[in-house]
Amino acid sequence: MNKTKLSLITLLISGAVLAGCSSNSNQSSASAVKGQEETKTSEEVKETNISETENVKFYFTADEGGSITKINAATNEVDEIIEVDGTVHNVQVSPDGKILGATVVPAMGHGGESQSEDNHGEDSHGGDAHGDASMEMNGKALFFDIETNELLNTVEVGNHPAHFVFTEDGKYALVTNTEDNNVSVIDMESLSVTETVDTGKGPHGFRISSDSRNAYIANMAEDSVSVVNLETMKEQKRITVGSTPVTTGITSDGKTLVATLNAENILAIVNLETDEVEKVEVGKGPAQVYIDGNNQYAYVANQGTEDDPSNTVTVVDLSTKMVTATIETGKGAHGVVTSSDSKRLYVTNMFDNTVTVIDTEQNKAIETIEVGNVPNGISTME
Repeated sequence: MNKTKLSLITLLISGAVLAGCSSNSNQSSASAVKGQEETKTSEEVKETNISETENVKFYFTADEGGSITKINAATNEVDEIIEVDGTVHNVQVSPDGKILGATVVPAMGHGGESQSEDNHGEDSHGGDAHGDASMEMNGKALFFDIETNELLNTVEVGNHPAHFVFTEDGKYALVTNTEDNNVSVIDMESLSVTETVDTGKGPHGFRISSDSRNAYIANMAEDSVSVVNLETMKEQKRITVGSTPVTTGITSDGKTLVATLNAENILAIVNLETDEVEKVEVGKGPAQVYIDGNNQYAYVANQGTEDDPSNTVTVVDLSTKMVTATIETGKGAHGVVTSSDSKRLYVTNMFDNTVTVIDTEQNKAIETIEVGNVPNGISTME
């Protein structure tokens, strides 16, 4: 396995560092040959699974231990470990599939060890997310060539950068700065920060509407979601959702918003026409959520805490507002994404250093892959 060492500026900080913050195949039936059934070998079954998941080429994990793991989706084998100086919190593939974006936060804490909120006890997504800001140093947004793994550019953003999301039109990349209570807007032509937009307290995970007009940002240190208008570059409003929202999701029609409420063990479902909130109980310590391509299900990764980890994904039907399945994963399920055809679900397990691959038709884990240390965000290239 090749390793690419990418040297970045060493960033020092006092206090906690913000951290811890998709395809499926059918079981193949035996083939009939001249009216008689044959038993498929494991190699033949694997080939069938590969042929049904060709839309996903690679998936990437943000490893807080200082790397990005690139995994071949056809074989579910690690293709490359991209080493990074810093704590990699989140990754996302650009809409054209050519660039991988990542957030890197300062990695040095007490005793020189990486400090991670999202994977340590009660502070994972609750309580004070900021720590001692007396030695603040800005984080970075990194841009990689997705084929060669080459670092193309480094852009300075704010303190404690959390999630990284491209607009669907490819015009901007946004990074939430949890310590600064704002979001950096990066112009993709100039690869520079052109706007900084204020949000609520502790902005963390977010999604952008499919028309690239609005970003829905979970404010982890309060009970709200900031709606940022990307045409005016201003916070349009805040929606009260509940305690410690970590990440959001938005349906492609822009009508329904979801947010994980870490302190309540709840998925909040918001009607964006009325801002009415309905709550569905999920697993312990929910972290990320992802809505499938059919806008039918929301997949909630239940992380728990390092001392008391959860190991499940809760499947919520968005039309009935009911839980339809609970799927077992590794310890500390955190990042979650589906393939575009919604056949596979990929989940990072922070406390096992693994990714669970889930068949969404069976709602069952079918493979576990070892990745880098403390995998956080995850994204697919299709």
